[in-house]
Amino acid sequence: MSNDGQNNDELNQNTQTALPNEGASINRRSLLKGVMGAAGVASLPSFVFPALAQGERLVPFTDVPDTFKVGPVRPNAVHYLDTREIDSYFTDNEDFYLVQHYGQPEVDNDSYRLRVTGMVDKELDLSLSDLMARDVFEQQVGFECGGNGRRLFNGLVGNAYWRGVTLHRLLEEAGIQPGAKEIVFFGSDIQTQEVPARGVEVEKAFARSLSIEDAMRPENMLAYEMNGEPLPHYHGKPVRLLVPGWYGVANVKWLTQIHVQDTRYMGRFMGRDYVTLKKENVGGVERWVENSVAEMNLKSTIVRVVENGGDYTIQGFALNDGTPLESIEVKVDDGPWRRAQINPRSTKYAWKLFSFDWQDATPGDHTI
Repeated sequence: MSNDGQNNDELNQNTQTALPNEGASINRRSLLKGVMGAAGVASLPSFVFPALAQGERLVPFTDVPDTFKVGPVRPNAVHYLDTREIDSYFTDNEDFYLVQHYGQPEVDNDSYRLRVTGMVDKELDLSLSDLMARDVFEQQVGFECGGNGRRLFNGLVGNAYWRGVTLHRLLEEAGIQPGAKEIVFFGSDIQTQEVPARGVEVEKAFARSLSIEDAMRPENMLAYEMNGEPLPHYHGKPVRLLVPGWYGVANVKWLTQIHVQDTRYMGRFMGRDYVTLKKENVGGVERWVENSVAEMNLKSTIVRVVENGGDYTIQGFALNDGTPLESIEVKVDDGPWRRAQINPRSTKYAWKLFSFDWQDATPGDHTI
């Protein structure tokens, strides 16, 4: 599914694969039917995607070229997850996707400061030790890049266990003044940019903003640990913002300043890049409207098909803005929708791993 702001209940990803034994091909269109509702998944059996056991084989997707490889993390480069190799509920820090626009600045833990400024009753100037001395907040959060899609086989994604402090308590301590409208989050990553049509260059920090209402959501956090380890340098050391349920661009890394203001922030990554264009009804008139990328759309990916002694299992994950999923259903060709098993370990903002036993698989081309 393209991240164009459309709200679809059925999400399509086209891939192809070939059965190892028969040599036949399967046209795999991962199609998740997400039915929104309040029902939980606690009654379903627990599982993760284990490493292949003896006798098990992956059915290769024929639209994934043999040359498709995921290398190690490289400085200042995009890094993506090979979703075919997901074998753990939490994504290893070295595998979790990376996108950065202004490089990866080195920030020293000992000299690090986080400032809360602007329309507040009391400005704050905090060290990393100050943050770590506060009440700890932990949660599971998965997210994807706003540009995640088929080009990298949906690999700009990850799911991790984060530890830090809640944002709203920090803002409450500072005291937001009446009339404030937005809160801007500035990173330490800076780049010199030329101002179009003016012939001047300026230094710009990566920044995103939230409305006061969005910023005060209780699940928003400032994370300093990832999967039980200090936040890695390339994931925003020492502190990054996390806005669960939103695309990764909102999760500002190398966070250095939180600024409260009474005007809308129109920086590059709010007003120009990471902007969707979609048709909306505006007072009874159909108009094309631009919006900053925010909450994640419902997304599914089939990560692999496993064969063992002629039995096939379809495995995948779903990710969204935290809206409860009543069920995940899988459809093969023109057959009926059938319910997959969802890992009950999945929490509100984590990815939802699912598995489906494909018991009537036959040689030939298929659509999933």
